[in-house]
Amino acid sequence: MNQGRGLLAGRRALVTGAATGIGRAIAEAFVSEGARVAVTDIGLDGARDVAERLGGGTRAYRLDVTDAAETAEVFRSAADWMGGLDLLAANAGISTMNAVVDLTEEEWDSNMAVNAKGVFLSNREAVRHFLAAGEKGAIVNTASLAGKIGAPLLAHYAASKFAVVGFTQSLAREVGEHGIRVNAVCPGYVRTSMQDRELVWEGKLRGMTPGAVRDEYVAATPLGRLEEPEDVAAIVVFLASDLSGFLTGEAINASGGVLMD
Repeated sequence: MNQGRGLLAGRRALVTGAATGIGRAIAEAFVSEGARVAVTDIGLDGARDVAERLGGGTRAYRLDVTDAAETAEVFRSAADWMGGLDLLAANAGISTMNAVVDLTEEEWDSNMAVNAKGVFLSNREAVRHFLAAGEKGAIVNTASLAGKIGAPLLAHYAASKFAVVGFTQSLAREVGEHGIRVNAVCPGYVRTSMQDRELVWEGKLRGMTPGAVRDEYVAATPLGRLEEPEDVAAIVVFLASDLSGFLTGEAINASGGVLMD
């Protein structure tokens, strides 16, 4: 793990979906920048693995972000352990792929529950803690390139991520007067275990090999490579730090140029 510049020194952060991929990279980056981190994930063993590797400034919690009672309890417990809460990276998310004509209600509901409702519940708890403690606080929600532009086979996923962007903007307007900042990051084609699954799904649906789908992703990226989780984490650190102290309600493209607006 790289040694950071202390951009988050003394901050107390909670990261959802932190056992793998982007969430794990965010937890690592937060710790390297001096934060204490509650590492949360629906898979407790994975969260524990990350926390054990990162050391004493972290603690693992099981968290199903679709469960309001569990979310409230984990935030309470983590805030008690850290002596408060300053930062939330609401990163937990899932994806499936299907054409709309074949899309099931279960797929729609599960994507909406984790990706949209999970952001709502975790943001709500963070804001409640910030307000009760008189903390300014910062929230960074993980949206997606698909939260800016629709994509074939991902209508349900895109809808959930558009919801994240809209929610982020709305909450930022509500709590700005309290000095609470709420932003989102919109990653592109990120090399994760989730992407590995998506390459197989998309290949089957389009009659292509996973490798050919990956080549399309790279070709669509002006910087000429797949995005790494650490690329996203670096932007999340920026949005969580005082370097972005006058940014709120933004949905920052982190796509290597796939989308420029």
